[in-house]
Formats: sequence, C-alpha cells, structure tokens
Amino acid sequence: MCKPNPSGANSDAGMKKSVDPSVVSKKRIITRSELACHNQPSSAWCAIHSSAGGMTKKEKGEGEDDGSGGGGGYIVLDVTNFASVHPGGDLVLLAAGKDASVLFETYHPRGVPRSIVEKLRIGTMEDGSFTSFYSWESDFYSTLKSRVVGRLEERGLSRRGSLGIQVKAIFLLVGFWYSLLNMYLGMNRAFLASALWSMSMGIFAALIGTNIQHDGNHGAFARAKYVNKVAGWTMDMIGASAFTWEIQHMLGHHPYTNVLDMVEEERKGMGVDCKLEEKDQESDPDVFSSFPLMRMHPLHVPSWYHRYQHMYAPVLFAVMTLAKVFQQDFEVATSRRLYHIDANVRYGSGWNVARFWIMKLVSMSYMLGLPMYLHGPARGLGLFVIGHLACGELLATMFIVNHVIEGVSYGRKVPNGCGDRNNDNDDGKKVCKPTTMMGDTPMERTREMAHERIARGGGGVDETKALPSVPFNDWAAVQCQTSVNWAPGSWFWNHFSGGLSHQIEHHLFPSICHTNYVHIQDVVESTCMEYGVPYQSEPSLWVAYGKMINHLKCLGRGKIE
Repeated sequence: MCKPNPSGANSDAGMKKSVDPSVVSKKRIITRSELACHNQPSSAWCAIHSSAGGMTKKEKGEGEDDGSGGGGGYIVLDVTNFASVHPGGDLVLLAAGKDASVLFETYHPRGVPRSIVEKLRIGTMEDGSFTSFYSWESDFYSTLKSRVVGRLEERGLSRRGSLGIQVKAIFLLVGFWYSLLNMYLGMNRAFLASALWSMSMGIFAALIGTNIQHDGNHGAFARAKYVNKVAGWTMDMIGASAFTWEIQHMLGHHPYTNVLDMVEEERKGMGVDCKLEEKDQESDPDVFSSFPLMRMHPLHVPSWYHRYQHMYAPVLFAVMTLAKVFQQDFEVATSRRLYHIDANVRYGSGWNVARFWIMKLVSMSYMLGLPMYLHGPARGLGLFVIGHLACGELLATMFIVNHVIEGVSYGRKVPNGCGDRNNDNDDGKKVCKPTTMMGDTPMERTREMAHERIARGGGGVDETKALPSVPFNDWAAVQCQTSVNWAPGSWFWNHFSGGLSHQIEHHLFPSICHTNYVHIQDVVESTCMEYGVPYQSEPSLWVAYGKMINHLKCLGRGKIE
C-alpha cells in the first residue's frame, strides 16, 4: 500500500556495498527494492532489458524475452567501478537504481560489446519488476542507428564534438565574461548601458546553456570525458546546477518525452506522496513542472486561469531561470529527489554536494553580489534580474516549441490499458497509443499514407509486408511523435540553437554532438518515411512559436477524457 513520504528522500539505511560480479551468480534474482538501494555513486546497479544486452531467452535463462514489460526480461549490471573507466565517465552513474534501458540504447549508437555487458552482469530482475510504456521489438531504431553512424563515417565526422564546437564555445565564453565585465564597469555611466550589457550577458548565458553545457552533460561535447565534464560545469558557471539539470533532463524528459504516469497523477490529486521506490519513473517532468500556472499536457485538469495562459506565457518564460536558480536547485539538492525521480545518483556523493554549494556561492558572488556592491543593492539586483529575464525568454522560446505545439503527441501510462485509446499494432497487440490533444494519432495517418504510396507504386506488392512493422509505442517512434523540428537543415539555426532546431535528431541521438545534426537530418527523415513514422517540422522558429501559442490557447480550454 502506498503511504505518504513526508521526508521526500530515500533513507540511506540498508545501503549495500558494491558487489564483485565475479563472485555472484549471473542468474541471481534481484528485486526492484534491492535494485533501488544501489542508487548512489558508491554503489550503482542498473537494469536493462535483455535484448539491449544482446541476450536471447535461452542465454538469459529467465522469463520471456519480450523486449520490454516483464521483469524476467531484464538483467542487472553493477556499474560502480566501471564508471572510472567508462568512455563517458561518470555519466553511467545516472543509471543507478533504475531501469536504464533507454539510457543504454540511446547513448550507444554503435552498440556495446556483449563481453562488457556479461562482465558487469550480476543477476536478473525478479519477474514483473518493470512494466514499460515502450516497446523495443521493432528494428526501426536499430536501422536508424546503423544509418546515422554510417553517414558520420562516410563524411569523416566524429560522433562527439570537434573543432567547430570548440571555437564556438570560446566565442560564447568570451562574450559572457566580456558582457559581465562591462556591466561591472558601467557603475559611473547611465543605468541603461549596464542594463544592456546585463541583457547581453543573459543571452550569452542562454547560448552557453544550449551550446556548451547541453552537449557536455550529454557526453557529446568532446571525445575526452574530462573535457565533457568541464563543458557541463559551465551550467554551474552561469548560476544553475548541472546535477539538477541532468536529473530532470536526462532521467525524466529525454527518456519519457510527453509521457504521463496516470497512477501518479491520481495519487497527487489525492495528496498522496509515495516512497520514491514505489513511483513509476516513466513520466516526463517537463510537462508538469517547467512553469507554474501552465497547463502543458492535455490530460491535466484545466483551471480558469489556463484560459489566458497563451497571453501570460511569454512572461512566465522569462522568469524560468530565476525559478531554477533560486528554487528547484536547492530543493533537489536538499531533498535528493526531483518529483518522482531519485536524485541520489548525483547528490548521494559528498563531493558533488560540495561542488553544488561552492559553485552556488561563487556564481552568486560575481553575478549578484559584485553588481550590488558596485551599483548599489537596488540597481545590482535589477541588473541580475534583467540578465535572467533575457536568458529565460531566449531559452524558453527555442525549446518549448519542440514538444508543446500543434500536432505533437502525448502519451499516457496506465496499468490496465487505455480503453478506446488502445490500438492494434501490426502484430495485433493492444498498445496505449500516443495521441494529440484532439485525440487523434498522427502515426495512424502517416502509416495509411505510406500504405497508399506503396500500393500506387507497388505493382501488386503486398503493402502490409512492404511497410515495416513499427509499434505505436516503439521508443524511437514515440520520440518522433512527441518532438517537432523547426528550420530543419539550417546550418545557422542549428548552431544558434545548439541543435534545438533539430529536436527529433537530438532525442534519438543525445550522445551525438549537435553540430552533426544537419548532416544526419535527411537520413532520419527518409528512414521515418520508409517506416511510416511521423516526422513533423516547421519552416522557421517564428512559425513554430505562433503554433505553440495557439496550442497553449487550445490546451487552456479543454481536457481529453
């Protein structure tokens, strides 16, 4: 039975030391609660679905190899010591204590040698431990990965960043500090001049967030893991916490884009807060937490003020970074949780906690304390706020249009099916299909059009077999249904936005540097067409922004039952 958890943090009691895989039976059965105990850098276990580990039912020896769902289809890896030699550094520790299948699949486009998986394997999850919203049965994503890797090799491009992103990073860092310095030196000039430099600082801070820390914390900025760590640290440099960002963005938003766990929604409605190990991790925090007073998912209950959210949304966008810096960062660091997500994977380390507080103190000193000393308390505070307003508005403008816009789909995870929202896959299995706020499923239309196209040019070919089978809840297909590009193929907007303009490519391949997205965009789009998977894009940011505002207006007026 679910009971309230006022403390909001997991108890450290019962924490087990890391186990030597060489002395543990590979068929040992591990429970979900035991896995959840190994959720810290000092003891990190993770579960992955067995097909990700390259194992068959016979080799696995437990349960059915369904690719998702049944707990018997999951193996457990101990990655505690592996983090020190992992090519991506301690990025692997984000998997601690949870089902890490999505992380495993998406951060290894070239795959992982089976020998490594077997070396790390310490057992098998107890049957029924996890029930996933997603299917991994289709070859859609494996085909995409193979073709994208092939394109990069064909053009001699590194999967991670190279000279292009490094030059841009230097330019942005110089711009940030130059703007901050000029804001300091404006103490004897008109306040307007200092305010303009503060806005410039805020704009550069936003671009550092999208172009440097974003790739760094995804492990995509450079080949060297230490360079990636330094790049990710720039998030702390501009005042926020890279650790909190990783937890919300990489453990919540990326794997489960626009998906909402309906059981947890019902519990929240009753005022019940379960223990973290009882919560379902498959829910996107961005659609219920990014902005107060906003309704960003059609399954949420609308309030009277949501009817006006399309009017006040731009104002809320501007204060986004202020809320992150002064509220969310501190809440997550002290409670060691972010909503339904366990934050011990980062804040369970004493060094990480020390880094959080030291960087908060240092960044507040030069971004707030020094301006208040030089310009006076009121003006100094005003300059700090102006910089954040510019930063927040630019950031939100570029990224909210990617997932909250006309035509985008939303997912619901429920334990006993979705009623009339169930739909037959090509294999006849019922799935809870992603739908738009109007209740339709774009992937249905896309596949119907693909069948018609094949029939017109097929010359008697069986179009059902000619169109590859892709479940509506296939992980990669869901990413395509819940993400939207803008200005696709544009070199300028890709560089300016740090790859946000190619959101579909980014969600499918988060470990690939954003400078490569213009080179793989056509590969992704053509493969989607071949498999009958939606690929939605808007011609420009301005068109996308207009459709996002109209979408917010529609979201404020009704609820899908």
